Amino acid sequence: MPEFLSGLDLARGFYEEAIAPLVGDVPHSAALLGWGSEVLGFDSERSTDHGWGPRLQVFVGLEDAHAVGEAIDSGLPESYRGWPTRFGWDAVPVSHHVQVTPLGEWLEEQLGFDPRRGMSARDWLVTPQQLLLEVTAGAVFHDGLGELRPLRESLRWYPDDVWVWMLGCQWRRLAQEEPFVGRTAEVGDELGSRLVAARLVREIVRLCFLLERRYAPYSKWLGSAFRSLDAYRSIGSSVSDALAAADFTTRQDALTRAIEELARRHNALGITEQLDVNVRSFHGRPFLVLDSDRFVDACLERVEDPWLRSRPPIGAVDQFVDSTDVLSYPSRARRARTMYESD
Repeated sequence: MPEFLSGLDLARGFYEEAIAPLVGDVPHSAALLGWGSEVLGFDSERSTDHGWGPRLQVFVGLEDAHAVGEAIDSGLPESYRGWPTRFGWDAVPVSHHVQVTPLGEWLEEQLGFDPRRGMSARDWLVTPQQLLLEVTAGAVFHDGLGELRPLRESLRWYPDDVWVWMLGCQWRRLAQEEPFVGRTAEVGDELGSRLVAARLVREIVRLCFLLERRYAPYSKWLGSAFRSLDAYRSIGSSVSDALAAADFTTRQDALTRAIEELARRHNALGITEQLDVNVRSFHGRPFLVLDSDRFVDACLERVEDPWLRSRPPIGAVDQFVDSTDVLSYPSRARRARTMYESD
């Protein structure tokens, strides 16, 4: 087997040494975006056994797509740095994976629309974070058309109103289940307590991404990406302790540490009024909660967009949908637009 190097490095060299000479003087841009662990920088030797190899996108004008595609198909070497340039996996037939396409067509396939024509708040909300990450992560090797870098910058993060509204909606997800870790334990449902704690840990982690203005990847890479956040240094051990806890007292203590740190980080952003970060008992019951609805209300109060202010706090599509068969398909995710219609 050839020596492993990251998929991004492989693609960069593949473009510069093999593809660029074939494209020649035709105006184009080139990048590795979209699906694949290498786009997020998480590929390893294990990745090479499945759907991994020299690949990239070449973006050209519609009038040049056929000729450039023919030039690449006929001139491509059999291998690059020991890796075959034509490969397949599962139901994907053996072929090369240099996608030659106009940028607009690729965006329609990737996101379900072309954001260069403008994005409404609803467009932002029905586009899963993983799909936005697949456009803004990866690497651009050449931007001769001058389109990729401005596009990626425009999609780097949500508009402020959408972001703050989503923050409020994420706090709501914590508020709705905070006391259940204790209530389930109180009735002897240790499994239930662990299940709720695990759900809360996931919501805490996803809130960390929102607080740091970073798109969260899908579940396979959520923990890996979490370790790259600033919050991981102060929250990582607490959420790990909550998941490992063998009794309610230890579990509650770990969750308390994590959620109070979340509250401090929220206050440090200065996007809402400063709120008390200390946990308190839940309506006199012996369960400690932050009373996260206070953070929900503070966020929603900050939102200026009247349309967002009038929506129920359900969040973006990947805050209320948890199906890969929806979130991985833009056309299906965009059907969630109906969730934002007036009741």
